[in-house]
Amino acid sequence: MESHETRLERLEQRYRRLQGVTLTALVLAGLGMGATVLREESMPSGELVASRFVLTDAKGRTRATWGVEENGATQLVLRDTSGRPRALLGVDGDGSPRLRFSAQGGEMLAELTVYSDEAPRLTLAKPGGVELFAVGLQVDGSSRLELSDPDGRPRVILGADEQGSPGLLLVDRKGQPRVNLRVSPSDNASLILEGNDGEVFRAPVPVQ
Repeated sequence: MESHETRLERLEQRYRRLQGVTLTALVLAGLGMGATVLREESMPSGELVASRFVLTDAKGRTRATWGVEENGATQLVLRDTSGRPRALLGVDGDGSPRLRFSAQGGEMLAELTVYSDEAPRLTLAKPGGVELFAVGLQVDGSSRLELSDPDGRPRVILGADEQGSPGLLLVDRKGQPRVNLRVSPSDNASLILEGNDGEVFRAPVPVQ
């Protein structure tokens, strides 16, 4: 049977070995922290570099993606609980910013895009993707509003040219202008009506 002195000596040996292991671990941890500090000092503070982020919910379903596409566009896409994209905020490859809202089937319902840094356009569509309403500014400074029929054909066009002169154009199902109301840059108003038989009414009446 071990004596009391033998047990004490063995416990002291274990204690000294434990001290050595603990000291070694502390030294290694200190070296690791020092290397981490050096790496962090070599990178800009708070910077996180990545090409794509994916956000999932508690059930592992993808709810949002943010990244750079192959065509150069940067997009933030928000998805519903079924994983279908419903909202998009991004910048196209040509630099045009875009905000889009979609139906469950992926068809665009509303979209706001800015072209060439100075030509914004807002479009509204019905389920199925057919555009019914569009309003925007052109690069030349003119403006245009379009109302379309259920087939997407523009039927009412209201706008102003680059000089600010307003005009209203009503179009039939074949795309032919039937009513043209305009105020010229010199503030002269004119009205042109065209009937089914090709008869044209003009006001004011041209001087013979």
